[in-house]
Amino acid sequence: MAIKKKNKENKVRKLVTNLFPKSLIAEQYKTLRTNIQFASPDREIRSIMITSPSPEEGKSTTAGNLAVVFAQQGKKVLLVDADLRKPTVHYTFNVLNTVGLTTVLVNRISLANAIVQTNEENLHVLTSGPIPPNPSELLASNAMQELMKEMYQEFDLVIFDTPPVMTVSDAQIIANRCDGLILVISSGKTEIEQALKAKEVLQSATGKLLGVVLNNQKIKKETNGYYSET
Repeated sequence: MAIKKKNKENKVRKLVTNLFPKSLIAEQYKTLRTNIQFASPDREIRSIMITSPSPEEGKSTTAGNLAVVFAQQGKKVLLVDADLRKPTVHYTFNVLNTVGLTTVLVNRISLANAIVQTNEENLHVLTSGPIPPNPSELLASNAMQELMKEMYQEFDLVIFDTPPVMTVSDAQIIANRCDGLILVISSGKTEIEQALKAKEVLQSATGKLLGVVLNNQKIKKETNGYYSET
C-alpha cells in the first residue's frame, strides 16, 4: 500500500486490515499469518521481527497490519517499535511517543505503564519512546533481553518493527533473539542484489527467515483503492 503524504504532519497510516477486514488485501495478510504459523509446526512462534533492506519499502505498514490480523485471530499481541532511529508506530496508531521502549530500558517507567491499548481488541503497542543517542547499545543490552522475557509472559505474540537491515546493525541484534523474521521488499524499488544481501546479513546473525513479503505489487483489479501488499 503506497499512500503519499501531502505534508509532514499528515503521517497517520491507514491499516487496511482494521478499516477493511474483508478486503482482498486483508485476506492476503491473513494468508501471511497462516504461512507464518505453518513455518514452524513443531514450535510456537512467540516473536517475529519485521525489517527491510532499505527505508520506505513498507516494513512498518506490514508490521502493523500483521499485528492486527493476529489480534483478530484472538491472540494477545504486542507491537513494539524497535526502530529507535525513525519510529513510526505512534503515527500509525495516533498515540503519544513521550514514553516507550527507550524509557522502559533505562528504568524510567515500567513495561505495563508504557504499553498502549489500541482500538483493535487484543492489540497493544509499545512505541519507541524518545530517540536515544545509542540505539544499537540499548537493543543489545541485557535490559532488552530481560524485557523481551517479560513481554513473552504477558503476550502470546510480540512483533518487532526494526530499522532497515542494510542501513544499521539494529535489526541484526534483534534477529537472533526472535523466533522468526520477515523481510519486506518493494516491487519495482528493491534491487535483487540488495534483497539477497539483506537475506545473507540476517542469516549470518543466526536469524530464522520465515519468508519474504513483496510489497507494492499492483494487482489487476483494485480493491478499495489499495494495492497488494503480499
